[in-house]
Amino acid sequence: MSALPVSQPFDANDPVFRAHEGGKLGVHATSPLRNAADLSLLYTPGVAEVSRAIAADPALATRYTTRRNTVAVVSDGTAVLGLGDIGPLAAMPVMEGKAVLFKHFADVDAVPVCLETGTVEEIVEAVARFAPTYGGINLEDISAPRCFEIERRLKERLDIPVFHDDQHGTAIVALAALLNAAQVVEKRLGDLTVVVSGAGAAGVAVSSILVSAGVGDVIVTDSRGILGPDRTDLPEHKDSLRALTNLTGRVGDLGDALEGSDVYIGVSGGTVPERDLMRMAPRAIIFALANPDPEVHPRVAHKFAEVVATGRSDFPNQINNVLAFPGIFRGALDSGARAITEEMKLAAARAIADLVDEPSADHIVPSVFDERVASRVADAVSLLARRGG
Repeated sequence: MSALPVSQPFDANDPVFRAHEGGKLGVHATSPLRNAADLSLLYTPGVAEVSRAIAADPALATRYTTRRNTVAVVSDGTAVLGLGDIGPLAAMPVMEGKAVLFKHFADVDAVPVCLETGTVEEIVEAVARFAPTYGGINLEDISAPRCFEIERRLKERLDIPVFHDDQHGTAIVALAALLNAAQVVEKRLGDLTVVVSGAGAAGVAVSSILVSAGVGDVIVTDSRGILGPDRTDLPEHKDSLRALTNLTGRVGDLGDALEGSDVYIGVSGGTVPERDLMRMAPRAIIFALANPDPEVHPRVAHKFAEVVATGRSDFPNQINNVLAFPGIFRGALDSGARAITEEMKLAAARAIADLVDEPSADHIVPSVFDERVASRVADAVSLLARRGG
């Protein structure tokens, strides 16, 4: 397990540490325990009747246990926020925070489960073994490319929704933002050329959902340049992505990808030189989503783009996963969905976009505190789940 160096002395009186004192979660009972009669109902002997019924019909667990509203937030701490591989203990405050968001925005009870890192097989086996306790699995902050295989295997093995938020939450909100940004710059989705900088977890998912949504062409770059026909050394997840993208067969570096492009979406960090941004088409769109330091600072981005978004809350147009994942799981749990499908992700993105009545350059996504978001996303997911989609 690696650890980040401590940049300043620990101060227990710092407001940040005081807010986290004792953790951010607790357990509360939903049924009162007032007397012996309550005890006999909630525990022995009454509980035995419920257990016998579930043993005879496992589907009853959804009705008579907390499984109906509980999600495991699973991480091994190998790719935490902008912190990297900090291990399971250091990941706990982040996973607790995720659980707070689940509860606040969608009334979903989420439980952090931080595992010692291991092989793909070990993590899949561990999650599969504790999965009966939960109604869904939210994978979080697991390094690429392991995260792709872990999610794929768990989806094949489990009959409950499995969702890697670093991939799909980012992708859903990015698509929602692009749907409205395209309106602002008066361009059709099918006419756009979008450059996605980064071929990790978020980059793969963003690129895939844009292709599914009908974007004209998506060009993906990694640290070595465009995923083009000249790249014969690609790992499986990048090779699969190349097959879906770069319809014109571009080669070269990021600047070559940006030549005449309409949209830049950064999910990789680093800094994009201004000389490369100058090569974009008129009325361009820039989503610089690295946190805390966007690939293009908004002040710079506005020199070259009409619509600018970041992952930060102190600039307009925050692309924040919290617009997606609470409603996604709320809808999946309420409808009894066994999986979260590509159609559900597309529907969630459209539901988020539709909450902005009149998109403008500074308003392409709803606020994370818009109380309509989670319910609209949940309704979109539930509708498809009940239709078998």
